[in-house]
Amino acid sequence: MTRSFFLHKQTARRLFLDRHLLLQQRSGTGKGTDLDRVLDDLGFVQIDSVNTLARAHDLILWSRRGQYRPRALERLVANDRSAFEHWTHDAAAIPMQFYPQWRLKFARDEARMQRRWQDGRRPGWTSEIDTVLRHISDHGPTCSKDVGDGEKKGSSGWWDWHPSKTALEFLWRSGRLAICHRVGFRKFYDLSERVIPADTLNARHSEAEIVDWAMSAALNRLGFGTSGELAAFFDIVTRAEAKHWCAAALASGQIVEADIEQADGTCRRSYTTQALLAQAAELPSPSTRVRLLSPFDPALRDRARAERLFGFHYRIEIFVPEAKRRYGYYVFPVLQGDRLIGRIDCKRSGEVLQVRAFWPEAGIAMGKQRRSGLIAELDRVQKLAGTEVVRFAEDWLRC
Repeated sequence: MTRSFFLHKQTARRLFLDRHLLLQQRSGTGKGTDLDRVLDDLGFVQIDSVNTLARAHDLILWSRRGQYRPRALERLVANDRSAFEHWTHDAAAIPMQFYPQWRLKFARDEARMQRRWQDGRRPGWTSEIDTVLRHISDHGPTCSKDVGDGEKKGSSGWWDWHPSKTALEFLWRSGRLAICHRVGFRKFYDLSERVIPADTLNARHSEAEIVDWAMSAALNRLGFGTSGELAAFFDIVTRAEAKHWCAAALASGQIVEADIEQADGTCRRSYTTQALLAQAAELPSPSTRVRLLSPFDPALRDRARAERLFGFHYRIEIFVPEAKRRYGYYVFPVLQGDRLIGRIDCKRSGEVLQVRAFWPEAGIAMGKQRRSGLIAELDRVQKLAGTEVVRFAEDWLRC
C-alpha cells in the first residue's frame, strides 16, 4: 500500500513558485550561459507577438533576471544555437539539449497536421511542400514573403495562410525546417541540418525514453501535478501514456502521491517526489517584491491550475469585444510573495508607460507600502519597455 503525503496550500504555492524561479529574487546577467540556465530551469518560454508593454517571452525572462534584454534570447537562438524555437502548447523557445526529445513531437505533429489541415487551411498547400524545400535548399534562410509567388497573400484570419506559408509551417512543425533567426518578429526558416548542431541533430532516443524524460522533466519543473498536468507541460506525451507512466513510476517508488491543498481548502491528489517534498519543507519565506507577470508566464499558463492553487481567476480579453471586457485588452497579473494580489492595465505609448487601472484581489489592502512596491516595479520595468516616465490615470487604483 502506497503512502500519501500532504502539502499545505502555502507550502504548495511556495514550491510551485520556487520551481518557476519566482519565490526569491535571484541575481544573474540575463544573457549567455546564465540565460541558458534560466531557460532550462523553466523548460521553455512561450513566444507571443503582443507588444503592448513588452513581448511575453521578454517579460517572462525579465521577471527572473532584471538585467535581461530582448537581444539576449535572440542570440541564444540565432547565434549561440543553445536554444531552438518550436511548439509546446504554443510557440516557444526551448533549450537546444531538448531537441532530440522533440523528434517524437515532430512525428506526432506531422500526423495531426496531415489529418486536420486538409480541411482547415487553404487548398493546395501540400503540393507546395517540395517547392518550398527546394527554394530553401537553394537560397538559404527564407521567410513567408519569399515563397508563394502569384499566391493570394491577404488573410481573413489568424490561420488563413497562403499555401506556401502553410507548407513552411508544416515543414517547421514536422522538424524538416528550423527557425534560424528573426528580423523584427518575422521568422526565417532554414533546413534543420543547417541550424541544429550536428551532435544534437543526430541524437536519437526511443519513444519510451522520451516519454520518461518528458514526464520526469515536467514533474521537476512543476513540483507536483496530476498525470494530465504533467502530460500537458511539454505536450509531447499523450494522456494515456501519462497515466501509464505515473502508475509504473508510483509502483517503483520513483514518485509518490500527495494531497495538495487548494485555495478553497479542498485537496487535489497529485504526484510528486520525496526529493521535492524535502525541498518544500526547507524553502525560505518568499520575497516581498511586487512582480509584474506576463499573461503567458509559465506559472499561469495552466489557468485552471493557477485558479485552484492561488484562487486567482484570469482570462485574456483580447478577443472579447471592448464593451464586454471586465478589465482590459491585455492585463498583467501581479504577484507579491506567494499571492497573486491583482491585475494591472498598462501599456507603452512612446516614452510614457501609461497605467490605466489596477484592480486588487478581494482581501488585498493597498496600503502605502504595497502601493510603493507596485510603483517601484513599474519603474523597474521601464528599462525593458524603453519608457522614461510612468503616468497614472486619475482613477487608476480601483479598490
